[in-house]
Amino acid sequence: MTDRPPFTRRGMPREPVLPRGEVVATFDSYQEAQAAVDRLAHAEFPLREVSIVGSDLKSVERVTGKLSYGRSALAGALSGLWVGLFFGLLLVLLSPTGTTPLFIGAAALIGAGFGLFFNIAVYSIGRRRRDFTSVMQVIATSYSVLVGAEFANRARNLLDAPAAP
Repeated sequence: MTDRPPFTRRGMPREPVLPRGEVVATFDSYQEAQAAVDRLAHAEFPLREVSIVGSDLKSVERVTGKLSYGRSALAGALSGLWVGLFFGLLLVLLSPTGTTPLFIGAAALIGAGFGLFFNIAVYSIGRRRRDFTSVMQVIATSYSVLVGAEFANRARNLLDAPAAP
């Protein structure tokens, strides 16, 4: 058992909980819900009472391309290059003796080589299971703006009023 307080320093709960309050508006896109909260913010509304809740979540996977040995090798080489460059720069900064830029280049090339071979090996092992690249997203079909019950009428009035130019 711990003695941790249930809230962080900023007043947000440590554990995820659904916000409580009344729905003052519902939108089809997150950008519209965000614009509504911006309107409330410009009207000096207490924003700690406001939440945006997405409903009816759907997982969407967008296929971005075909995966091949060449594409896998290039991705591995680039990620390995960055790792090698990072470690090369780190060793140069922490080294008590003077090192040359050639050392950084060598570390970057070694990293690129390891990344290239590692990605090719991983692709070879799982080749027939997944021959494409994709991006996964979680999207809500509607977004509701929730406000604490004591502020709900004020929020509705602010959102129903015509927008100031």
